[in-house]
Amino acid sequence: MSFRRGLVVGKFCPLHLGHEELIRQAQSRCEQLVVLSYTKPGFDGCESERRAAWLHARFPEVDSQVLDDAILRRLCASRGLAARELPDDAADADLHRRFVAWWLQEIRGVPVDAVFTSEDYGDGFAEVLSAHFQAPVRHVCVDKARLAVPVSGTQVRADPLAWRASLSPEVYASFVPRVALLGGESTGKSTLAAALAEALGTPWVPEYGRELWDAKYGALEFDDMLHIARTQVAREDLLAREANGVLVCDTTPLTTALYSEVLFGKVDDELARLATRRYDLLLLCAPDFPFVQDGTRRDDAFRKFQHEAYMRALASERVAPVVLTGNLPQRMAMALDAIRARFRHAARPKAGPSDASPTGSRPR
Repeated sequence: MSFRRGLVVGKFCPLHLGHEELIRQAQSRCEQLVVLSYTKPGFDGCESERRAAWLHARFPEVDSQVLDDAILRRLCASRGLAARELPDDAADADLHRRFVAWWLQEIRGVPVDAVFTSEDYGDGFAEVLSAHFQAPVRHVCVDKARLAVPVSGTQVRADPLAWRASLSPEVYASFVPRVALLGGESTGKSTLAAALAEALGTPWVPEYGRELWDAKYGALEFDDMLHIARTQVAREDLLAREANGVLVCDTTPLTTALYSEVLFGKVDDELARLATRRYDLLLLCAPDFPFVQDGTRRDDAFRKFQHEAYMRALASERVAPVVLTGNLPQRMAMALDAIRARFRHAARPKAGPSDASPTGSRPR
């Protein structure tokens, strides 16, 4: 049976392949599908912005909305409605059902004729929606036994990297820790980034600014600065999908902002915001060995200026980097110690499909 408009409601904390199967099954049976995600108080790493990004990336054609209390208040205000808050996760099931019915009518302005779940509660959900809209709403139960995609949302939340095979690449990438290296010219940063990635069995993100500098023979323009930062971040996000426990990033937009100030005396507003981008671990290479001129670098005084500028910028953001000193083997040892102390999944082999097979119930 086909339906005019279907509904899927879930926490999606995180959005895993079981949720995706439910949404695709609903899509295949509906002319239009509405997806709602909300949770209160919520879960670390699954904030509303992330869940909205996951849904948009995986189902761009679906009418989806992710709510938190702030978003809901803004929606109510824009429609002249009295402010209200999300029901708590532990609230009575009927309270949640009535809230969803209200949201469909007052916020989305549409009824539904089917609700898709993988739970027995779907029958009662359909009854409440039917009474609210005074029209039949059918419950369609999808893979209740979890045979198609055996995955537990609770287990995935506890250790997303261990359940890599149960997550889409876009969602998995959200949980990959990012280790970024900073350092002035001739501090061994890029050499160290490549060596760390090899030692950890994971990809690394080379410095796009240097790539563009070479392509343009050093004739960079002001607008190139924002382009460099955007491209650097985009490449991080892409390579995080392939990372093995951790992603190594050779530089951050902070470097680009520093060069923008030095070269042009100004920094684009968006670049300034990107320069405060957070990383899970920052490694700062100290200027404590002889400066090597490669034909493109300035001098040792500029290298020291860069180091001090990094220290000031990070201090202003209350970020404490791990400062790497000594020769390359010594820096390598310090960096690996810091990474392995911070991230238990660093250098762990990739999980195959057979590594994620426990069964369990999917959360709402």
